[in-house]
Amino acid sequence: MTDLAGSLRPATPEDWPTFSRALFDVFAEEPPRSFVDAVPAHAELDRSLGLWEDDRVVATAGIYSRQLTVPGAVVACAGITWVTVSPTHRRQGVLTAIMRRQLTELHEQQREPVAALWASESSIYGRFGYAPATWRGNLSGSVARLRLRPGVDAGAGRVDLVGVERYRAAAVGLHDRVRRFVPGNLDRDDRWWDRALRDEPDQRHGATTRRYLLHTEPDGTVTGYAAYRVKAGWTDAGEPDGTVTVEEIRSTSTPAYAALWRFLLSLDLVRTVKAPLLPSDDPLRYLLADPRALHSRPVDALWVRLVDVDRALAARRYPAPIDLVLEVRDPFCPWNAGRWRLTGHPAGGHCARTDRDPDLVVDVEALGAAYLGGESLATLQAAGRVEEVSPGAVTLAATAFRWPLGPWCPDEF
Repeated sequence: MTDLAGSLRPATPEDWPTFSRALFDVFAEEPPRSFVDAVPAHAELDRSLGLWEDDRVVATAGIYSRQLTVPGAVVACAGITWVTVSPTHRRQGVLTAIMRRQLTELHEQQREPVAALWASESSIYGRFGYAPATWRGNLSGSVARLRLRPGVDAGAGRVDLVGVERYRAAAVGLHDRVRRFVPGNLDRDDRWWDRALRDEPDQRHGATTRRYLLHTEPDGTVTGYAAYRVKAGWTDAGEPDGTVTVEEIRSTSTPAYAALWRFLLSLDLVRTVKAPLLPSDDPLRYLLADPRALHSRPVDALWVRLVDVDRALAARRYPAPIDLVLEVRDPFCPWNAGRWRLTGHPAGGHCARTDRDPDLVVDVEALGAAYLGGESLATLQAAGRVEEVSPGAVTLAATAFRWPLGPWCPDEF
């Protein structure tokens, strides 16, 4: 394992064509030419890892430097990405070496206190201390049944189809405002907006180019935006059977949100609406006359790992006061194992080593699942991931860790 870890090294710009093709080969995908021909602007090669065997890359990994919204705060987050191991090198400790290298360096360099990833397979990352902390709703429904409640206030503003330049100019600032209040949201600088708005023809899967909406108030203030595609379809009887896929929709007010949805639900020749990345508890359900018309099939989204338990827990806020000792179990990152006294309240938190008796015994995966405020520690106790030592400690901790807004991550990476 030591020799293997030592042979991992960052990729260079000269390595990129080989490195990137190896990455896509494992995912059985054809990479966009723009991705292979030049290093993408958002890529951070100094934070990449590759395992070379002669002139072949047999394993890859990378990190994006991101800012993650957590309950009441924003923290630096290591966005783990590009993780692949060639089929020829599976079950040889390669992935373990990559995960250990990444987490150890983050800890030793005192960089991001939290790491996060989107898991291609949900059975892989738990053994490295990651746990799903947000879920995407996979929302869908029939347009015929998705009608807004009578009396829903859609405001006095207007919804316009706009070009990508106008859309971007308005959406950047609006996104930066709203993402700071929703745990699980990530920052987007110019590089990440370039990535979000890229519209490669071979990635459309038969749908239209991406279309853009802005909601504007009578005074000219933009209070909402949406991005969507339409895929035409027809039944055997010649009836229209199109599908609109809503890729993103954000607003700063309920009327703006309602107005954007009213537009999306009235598109010609469309019979089905899909919004795969929206959360299962999206407020759309409560705008509808028939809540059952909106179907949800939740799937795990952002997986979270506390790199340094003390720094991570101190970085977020707690809506209810908490003063408990947590005995953390973390065999993969032993620097986290042991007892930590966590004190917190709505204005801040503090976490430090202690020799006091524990109130709770918890594994690091449970802490990752509960970190963004969406998963209850009481639920995790029922699953055997949390052990209550002091009576009432689970209730206190579950109350303090939850957050009024459910976590949600709309940015895949």
